[in-house]
Amino acid sequence: MSSPLHSRPHAVQSPCKAAERKSAHIAVCLEHPVEFQTRTTGLERYDLPYRALPETDLAAIRTDVRLFGRRLRAPLVIGAMTGGAGASASINRNLARAAQELGLGMMLGSQRIMLEEPAAAASFRVRDVAPDILLLGNLGVAQLNRGYGADHVRRAIDEVGADGLAFHANPLQEAVQEAGDGDFRGLVRRLEEVVADVRAPLLLKEVGHGLDTDTVRAVAAVGLAGLDVAGAGGTSWARVEQYVRHGEVVQPELAEWGIPTADAIVGARCHAPELTLIASGGIRSGLDVAKAIALGADAVAIALPLLRPALESADAVCTALERLLEELRVAMHCTGTRDVAELRRVHLLVRVVVGPS
Repeated sequence: MSSPLHSRPHAVQSPCKAAERKSAHIAVCLEHPVEFQTRTTGLERYDLPYRALPETDLAAIRTDVRLFGRRLRAPLVIGAMTGGAGASASINRNLARAAQELGLGMMLGSQRIMLEEPAAAASFRVRDVAPDILLLGNLGVAQLNRGYGADHVRRAIDEVGADGLAFHANPLQEAVQEAGDGDFRGLVRRLEEVVADVRAPLLLKEVGHGLDTDTVRAVAAVGLAGLDVAGAGGTSWARVEQYVRHGEVVQPELAEWGIPTADAIVGARCHAPELTLIASGGIRSGLDVAKAIALGADAVAIALPLLRPALESADAVCTALERLLEELRVAMHCTGTRDVAELRRVHLLVRVVVGPS
C-alpha cells in the first residue's frame, strides 16, 4: 500500500544523544522519586468482594489467558522499559528470561534508536533466551509524522522476532522533553494507513498519563488489535523528563497530570469493547491486577518495580513477579473465582470514604 509517509523527510536524532538520554532515563528512575506524588491510580477506590466460603481450591486456581495469539500463564506483560543504552541489553535479557520462565509477555522499549542506529539493535534482541513468550515491539506514534511508515513497523517487528508492536502516544512527555516531538496532528489517519499495511497485531498505548476516551473513540475503528491505557498513578514520564532536563521537577503540576488508571480502564472498555485491553500505570500488587481485570482489562503490564531487579538477574525479576502472581491467585481464591474469565465478571465494591465530621 503506497503512502505519502514515505515521502516525508526523516528526522534522525543523534544516536549518541539518544543513547545518553536512555541511560539518563534509567538513572533517574533508579535515583529519584519518579512516581506520581499526589495522583493515584484510582484502584484504591475499589474493593474486591471477600468471600469467607469461596467454594474454590487455591491449588486449582487458573490464571492462564490467551493474548495476541500466545498463551500466557498469567494475564501479565512486563512493560516497556529500555533499549539502546549501556545497560539495556542486560536489563532486557533478564526481563525476557524471567518472562520465559514464568510464561508471561514482554514489551520492548522504544525501538527508534535501533532503526536509526543498527548497532543498538543487539540490546533489543531477546528471542534466543525467550523463544516462547509474547513479545511486543514499540515505536513512538509521533514518528509517523517524521517519515515512519509500514516498512519501519515491519522492520521493528521482524528484526527482533516480535509478535506485534505498540505505538506509544506521549504528548506530555515530549512537550517537557528537551527537543521533544510536538507534532501530533493527523495521527489517527496515519495509524489507520499503517494498520492496513502491516500483518501483525498493533496496539496504541500511553506511557503513564492515560488514554482518554476521546482518543479511544477516535481509534476504535482503525483496525488496532488492542490498547494499553497506561494510566496515571505509576511512573510520571513528565516527571522523569524534568529530572533528565533540569535535575529537578520545575513544573510539578504538569508532572501530576493524567487520567487515573482505573478511570482509563473503564473508559477504554466502554468505548472500545471489542479491543484487547492492557492496563498499566501503577499496578503494584496482585490485588491491583485482579481489580484491573474486574474493571475490564484483559491483562496488565508492569515496568518500574522490575527495573532494579532486572539490573541484578533474571532470578531477581522472577522473585518479584512470583510474589505478585501468588497475590493474584490468593485474590482470585478469596473472591471465589476459579479462572480469569470468572474474575472478569466480579463486581467490585466502591469504597465509601468518610471525611471529617
